[in-house]
Amino acid sequence: MTRRTLAGIAVAVPIAWAAGAAAQEASRDVTIVLPEQPGNLEPCGSIMTNVGQVISQNITESLTVIDPASGEPQPKLATSWERIDDLTWRFSLRENVSFQDGTPFDAQAVKFSIERMTGGTFTCNNIAKFGNAELTVTPVDSHTVEIKTDTPQPILPTLLSVAMVVSPATPADQAVNDPVGTGPYRLATFTPQTAVLERVEGYWNGTPEVAKATYVWRRESSIRAAMVETGEADLTPSIAIQDATNPDTDFAYLNSETTAIRFDTTLAPLDDVRVRKALNLAIDWEGLGGLFGDDVLRASQMVVPGINGHNPDLAPWPYDPEQAAQLIEEAEGDGVPVDTEITLYGRNGIYPNGNEALEAMVAMWQEAGLNVSLTMLDVVDWTRYMQKPFPEERGPNLVQIMHDNNKGDAAFTIPIFYRSDGLYSSLTDTALDAEIDRAMAATDAERTKAFQTIFAEVHDRVVSDAPMFHMIGYTRVGPRLDWRPSINTNSEIALADIRFKD
Repeated sequence: MTRRTLAGIAVAVPIAWAAGAAAQEASRDVTIVLPEQPGNLEPCGSIMTNVGQVISQNITESLTVIDPASGEPQPKLATSWERIDDLTWRFSLRENVSFQDGTPFDAQAVKFSIERMTGGTFTCNNIAKFGNAELTVTPVDSHTVEIKTDTPQPILPTLLSVAMVVSPATPADQAVNDPVGTGPYRLATFTPQTAVLERVEGYWNGTPEVAKATYVWRRESSIRAAMVETGEADLTPSIAIQDATNPDTDFAYLNSETTAIRFDTTLAPLDDVRVRKALNLAIDWEGLGGLFGDDVLRASQMVVPGINGHNPDLAPWPYDPEQAAQLIEEAEGDGVPVDTEITLYGRNGIYPNGNEALEAMVAMWQEAGLNVSLTMLDVVDWTRYMQKPFPEERGPNLVQIMHDNNKGDAAFTIPIFYRSDGLYSSLTDTALDAEIDRAMAATDAERTKAFQTIFAEVHDRVVSDAPMFHMIGYTRVGPRLDWRPSINTNSEIALADIRFKD
């Protein structure tokens, strides 16, 4: 892949940062620098990048994991599975596994974890990936469970890759910051400055090379890159294109992230589809793409090519400012209050050059005749606008989003964004709900076609978002590590996969 270097950018590196380099060379400890601090370390929120990159497959593990090459589910805490009937799956569980608190892993622990995820006593982002499916877990014996769903779920083993299994000692009715799982690392400390993970002796799947991992967070891409360059950190999973200047340490990869702007379709003037179409047409997409690299792909839908259900016939919205202005004028002529202020809520650190992209988009929307303003938020405040229940006082709004689907199937995307009860959905559309339910129960070519039809419906009729780009990731890896990014990097960084070169 090509990588562009922006000349003339100087980075001031404090001398003290270099002091840690020599000490790290002699250890098996690593430091990972992330763009933002996790709001919490609740396993039920592991689909959030800043949470999953710390805990997924490190502290907590799932029954299945997805092979990034094939998209197929592979064994993890479950060793095998079979479909008993349209509504029932049976899973055989791994034996001789314990949680980090010493509790044995068994069928009752799986039942507890899934019921905790689906109980609804606190917000669980991960359950949104199951759409509106209801799960009933029944232990058959100590290491066999049956999971029954109220509607057919032909890819349940795939869906369960986001269900983190936690110790039965975990509170069932509240989010936690001290997760206990079956993974190779336990949480030592979590403070506003760092999270520290320590290796678990006697882990069921062998002893990983990394003894301890310290996570720190720095918002500025240039600082993250400099920390790895000087040896203060070993790895940062996300840097901006202008900082990816070292071919020996910087790696570009097509990740599974799609960036977009979600529209709140419930409030005027965004309840008028002409205004929503104008928001797409008013953006100079080619110019905007320059912020993210030559290899970034324009998106027409919220899944990347290769995901089952991606519709290859959908064209991205073009740049047509004249048509955008005409649509706004038509809406205004029909009494739509197009001069009402619309707030765009962005998230600090969501992806490199994200703030700059939003500033450019706001300027283009204002030029088209819409009254859009920008408010940047940290992750905790941004989440209030991203997921239900939305703040009652929110007013007309747009939300900057980045969605990761590396699981191989559009079921991880469509219900959460487009079903009326989806955690991120602003829609109330019973006809679309029925289409989604049929697609979720379908298999093989019928499933693919149904998802493709839904993406076309969302693009052409519903217009509830502005798909931006399928992203290229840039990662900097220090010289001590034998590790490379993959399509999974934006959702997890498995410490057990890291090797040392010496």
